[in-house]
Amino acid sequence: MATKINKSLITLVLMSSMVLGEPIVTDSTTNSTVHTTGSVTTTLKSPPPSAISPSLSGGNSDSCTVGVAGAVQTQILGISAGTTSRDLNCERLKNAKTLYDMGMKVAAVSVLCQDLRVFDAMLMAGTPCPYNGIIGADAKIAWENDEEEIPKPEVSTNDDTKKFFLSIGGAVLGLLLLL
Repeated sequence: MATKINKSLITLVLMSSMVLGEPIVTDSTTNSTVHTTGSVTTTLKSPPPSAISPSLSGGNSDSCTVGVAGAVQTQILGISAGTTSRDLNCERLKNAKTLYDMGMKVAAVSVLCQDLRVFDAMLMAGTPCPYNGIIGADAKIAWENDEEEIPKPEVSTNDDTKKFFLSIGGAVLGLLLLL
């Protein structure tokens, strides 16, 4: 029993010294100096320059014009242009419809017959185009006797659209040379 008491006493002494013991305190001081060197870059983002092509339309549904527009932009220079072009076939159709609506059917067919495709189609259908007021088989004979008056294929000599695109192409080439 004495060993039991000794062990209990030793345990009690150890535990009491742990409870009554002083905490361990460490005192330290640190001095530091920080030097920072750097650079700041500011980037200003702005919208890109833009060339806006003009809005071209026929204006109303009764106009036989076609609008063509284009624009080219570089970082330095921007060019925009536009033009309108007459649609002769549209004019022919409108004229024929107007004549037909006024009751002038032969005149309306005569306007359409100014197009070689219509002229050929009428001939193939067995209803030749009117010739100076003559209609039917007599008109066919009259056309055969005066072949110089038969409509010729339309060749556009004044193609504004082609000129427009050529000028735009030249402008683009000029801008590319500036770069």
